[in-house]
Amino acid sequence: MFQRLFGRERHANRAITEALYAQIVAAARQTVFYSDWNVPDTPLGRFEMLSLHMFLFQHRLRGEGGVAGEVAQVLIDEFFMDVEHSLRELGVGDVGVPKRMKKLAKMFYGRTAAYDDALERNDHDALSIALARNVRPDAGAWPQATDLAGYVADVSRRLAEQPTESIVSGTVAFPVPKTI
Repeated sequence: MFQRLFGRERHANRAITEALYAQIVAAARQTVFYSDWNVPDTPLGRFEMLSLHMFLFQHRLRGEGGVAGEVAQVLIDEFFMDVEHSLRELGVGDVGVPKRMKKLAKMFYGRTAAYDDALERNDHDALSIALARNVRPDAGAWPQATDLAGYVADVSRRLAEQPTESIVSGTVAFPVPKTI
């Protein structure tokens, strides 16, 4: 199956993974997060939103075997390559990149564990707290964390409704955040 995904049909499958990654990035860059919900429009703030959306995608495909599992792995690899590329664009030198990548990977997996736990328990408050702690650690009270938590729960539900076949064919639909 891996041969089919990345062998003879490599170019078609590369287009699928690029399309999926572009949709994840587009979802993470929705203006409402930065303008209405006060997510910092900084490299770290954008990393947080991209990490969140990558987590949601990975959460949807968790436990899927075959092509879906392979696509999930390729996309997480793409995510970390993109993060590394961004570090280099920000001027981090070759010596500093591995150390920063290790820190960012640890941040990503720590966040995903907290978000996963809250979603599995359907605990909106725990999800809000985890999001506030990670997205706005220095803000103190961040009322928009509840809005973001509602969005995350909505995305998780909607992604669960999307057929795996559609996702591995290159289409993942993230909803537009609801603003008041």
